[in-house]
Amino acid sequence: MGQISRTKQELRRKWMTSAAVAVLVMVLPLGLQADKKKKADAAAIDAKIKAIDYSNIVWPNPPAITRIRYKMWYSSDKAVRNLQGNVQKKSTWMDRLAGTQSSDEVFKRPFELIQPYGTAVDSQGNLYVADQKVGAIFIFSTSETKNVDMIKTGVHAHFVRIIGLAMDDNDRLFVSDPGLRHVLVFNKDHKAEDIITDGMSSPGGLALDTRNRLLYVADVDLDQILVYDADSLKLLRRIGTGGHKHELTSVGDFSKPAGVAVDAEGNLYVADTMNNRIEIFDADGQFISTFGKEGDGPGYFARPKGVAIDSDGHIWVADGMQDRVQVFNKDGQLLIAFGGHGLLPGQFQGLVSISIDKKNRVFTTEIYPGRAQEFQYVTDAEADQERERRAAEREKAKDERSPSQAPSPTTAPSPMPPTTDKPN
Repeated sequence: MGQISRTKQELRRKWMTSAAVAVLVMVLPLGLQADKKKKADAAAIDAKIKAIDYSNIVWPNPPAITRIRYKMWYSSDKAVRNLQGNVQKKSTWMDRLAGTQSSDEVFKRPFELIQPYGTAVDSQGNLYVADQKVGAIFIFSTSETKNVDMIKTGVHAHFVRIIGLAMDDNDRLFVSDPGLRHVLVFNKDHKAEDIITDGMSSPGGLALDTRNRLLYVADVDLDQILVYDADSLKLLRRIGTGGHKHELTSVGDFSKPAGVAVDAEGNLYVADTMNNRIEIFDADGQFISTFGKEGDGPGYFARPKGVAIDSDGHIWVADGMQDRVQVFNKDGQLLIAFGGHGLLPGQFQGLVSISIDKKNRVFTTEIYPGRAQEFQYVTDAEADQERERRAAEREKAKDERSPSQAPSPTTAPSPMPPTTDKPN
């Protein structure tokens, strides 16, 4: 009887083994086919994305000489990461079928921008974006690789609500965190090396004057701009009168200042958000001028939140409520504007910041779609070259035609024609 029982058990094991092999033989081709289909679908999506020609998105519209080109947008990290943000090796369908994944590996959603605010660019051209909801600073490679790195809370530092970013010439990164009432300083290796707390209540927008070695911090609670020595990190002075609960409208004062920027001469530009204006100061903190007025027409503001300066000294202002960017000259005269509510390239939803790097690349962030957009400013010199090229082509075409066929002369387009509707 014992021998018969053992024989039955052996037959049962052989039968179960044969059944398992049969199942694998049937499932394996299906799994491989599914993987191939997923790869094919992904390749098709990538091909469609690459097929989009952003070079045709320009301002102003042709045939006027282009002054702003749309380049790219940034939103998420394509890598699979665990809950701690560490990149994970992609699991196979067999791993998932066998249930060998850990709880961390099950979390496969890419880290993506949710509420991006401040931006900065390092010496390698990488774009840094602070996201207070994710609790991380995304580092997007703007090269063809489009790789993404991160400075994460709980790993590199402790963040609560990061807002502003500023980058020094040696890739030292300043990060404002109003949730902790301080500004963190990271070295080029993304290691926190110092902290600034003196005099702060709710630090937001940041700007660096690398020539005069000054760090500007916009504090929305204090209604002031705090000025620090960028090397010793000591508080030097305050710009604006505090203690009036956002009620001051006098020149040189602020009501919830948000964005700050510095031009090549060391002048400071402040987006005075609740007063709907831009205020300008010299490097010593002395008031120079102001422009702007509440409204929704060209040249008017409805909660300006970001300000940036290009290499030609033009003033770019990001308007939060109108979701548009307007560009002014030093006299506050409107030159060009673009944007509007929407998700298409060059449109915005919840526009909160703007910055311009040394290559005249313009970066904006918006919180509702959670993305950063990149534009390229065409300088005055580049526009002049294009104007001269067009004039030479017209002359050449004129010489090749007979006098009777020559067209009437036309006027060359203005580089950035001013808008006559200027706010008082």
